[in-house]
Amino acid sequence: MAEVIRMPLLSDTMTEGVIAEWHKKVGDTVKADDVIAEVETDKATMEVMGYVEGTLLYIGVEKGKAAKVNEIIAIVGKPGEDYKSLLGGGNNNGQAAQEAKPAAQAAPAATPAPAASSADSAAAAEALKNATVIRMPLLSDTMTEGKIVAWNKKVGDTVKSDDVLAEVETDKATMEVIGYADGELLYVGVKEGDAAKVNGIIAIVGKKGTNVDAILAAEGTGGAKPAAQAAPAATPAASAAPAATPEASESKDGRVKASPLAKKLAEEKGIDISKVPGSGDGGRIVKKDVDSYVPSAAPAAAKQAAAPAAKAAAFTPAGQEGFTDVQLSQMRKVIAKRLSESKFSAPHFYLKVDINMDKAIEARKAINEVSPVKISFNDMVIKASALALRQHPDVNSSWMGDFIRQNHHVHIGSAVAIEDGLIVPVIRFADQKSLSQIAGEAKELYDKAKNKKLQPQDFSGNTFTISNLGMMGIDEFTAIINPPDSAILAVGGIKETVVSEKGQFKVVNIMKLTLSCDHRSVDGAVGARFLATLKSYLENPVTMLV
Repeated sequence: MAEVIRMPLLSDTMTEGVIAEWHKKVGDTVKADDVIAEVETDKATMEVMGYVEGTLLYIGVEKGKAAKVNEIIAIVGKPGEDYKSLLGGGNNNGQAAQEAKPAAQAAPAATPAPAASSADSAAAAEALKNATVIRMPLLSDTMTEGKIVAWNKKVGDTVKSDDVLAEVETDKATMEVIGYADGELLYVGVKEGDAAKVNGIIAIVGKKGTNVDAILAAEGTGGAKPAAQAAPAATPAASAAPAATPEASESKDGRVKASPLAKKLAEEKGIDISKVPGSGDGGRIVKKDVDSYVPSAAPAAAKQAAAPAAKAAAFTPAGQEGFTDVQLSQMRKVIAKRLSESKFSAPHFYLKVDINMDKAIEARKAINEVSPVKISFNDMVIKASALALRQHPDVNSSWMGDFIRQNHHVHIGSAVAIEDGLIVPVIRFADQKSLSQIAGEAKELYDKAKNKKLQPQDFSGNTFTISNLGMMGIDEFTAIINPPDSAILAVGGIKETVVSEKGQFKVVNIMKLTLSCDHRSVDGAVGARFLATLKSYLENPVTMLV
């Protein structure tokens, strides 16, 4: 049974993608994890996977041409299989292709035959004339499924093409899914808190009365579940309440529903977004709500605390034990998977070195007097590492199985701790940037990471990674290599240490660095030479400016 491949949504601002390259041609065999094409979006160039196995039967968009999001770009199936019904009579204009897809994928419920019956296909095709299927988009190059964090619409609500239907949590960030169609929300296929595979149906939008069951049957997902879809009837007794200033709307997990622009504007104005009443769909906070928001007057000073009560009786512990099972986020799942693979597949070894930071401290103070952006010690480590990598390409490499790839560019990943785990924003061409440029870009990326606004190109392409726990009081530690890098640098804090020099004792500022290396691609002597170069840059920071 043939499967269509559609133009995926690769960023939250993407409306179309340009086919930069086809890696398969018609007639080629396709595996589920094969890269079939490269797509250039408004943000970056990313790979499109096949996700199915078979033969490439059809290419709908030529190299260099653009396709709208969700438009058919290819069809994969059995050799010689008739796929033309998937194109709506051979017309690949996005909507026609979208309408025809479920008809060809279906299988009759009572028949084990692989293809849909003509009656089912006809019913699905007819239903799709008045409806659009919304699928789980591919929002990052490592994403295999997405978790629905919040639905901003419920079944029966009116949907416009630019409305935000839902918020999806991936392995990297939380992003918004747009409706892309006008109509009524007819079906919600995934509950809040549940996950759906990439390209799985999450919703259907269309005209009221459309045969949703036919569409779902053709997709092989079974009929609609009216009980789960139906919006709960209003309960007058429970909903009645005295008139009051509206509260800001929150989702079930406590997240404030607000547009990215409203959040940014509130942050700039110093407004607590959770206090702003929302006027958008479902109480969603939009720009005009922030613009018109006037903070309420501060409450009167609290009365002086009453005199302390009599001394309480001594506490006797009950001796009860307990625990809480924390559901894994998509990010935590990927962290566990990728770092486990790294730790148990890459033979790690570790090299440690002490850096005298006295001159770096003086240099940073002098630079910050003239720099347009405040320079941190981590910025200096990034710059020094980038310059050292340029001199030691063996460390700026990746193990590729049967060969080692030495990268000519230097893209430094800098690990950032966020609420759900950690993420590694990437500073590209760090060796070519000044300290102030690195500092400015790093701050912007860290802010985006903490607000879950990183785009795929912001956290991909690293050739070397730095993890800094010095600001958290850690003297030294070892880090797990971040694939596909061959090494990661663990940075400890700066600590005053007594040392002996020429028979005299003195206090110096020492920073401890630990380099974790993949022994398949980096030998001990190679790592040692890299650290020696890095040490020379940090202990003589003027050399970084030459």
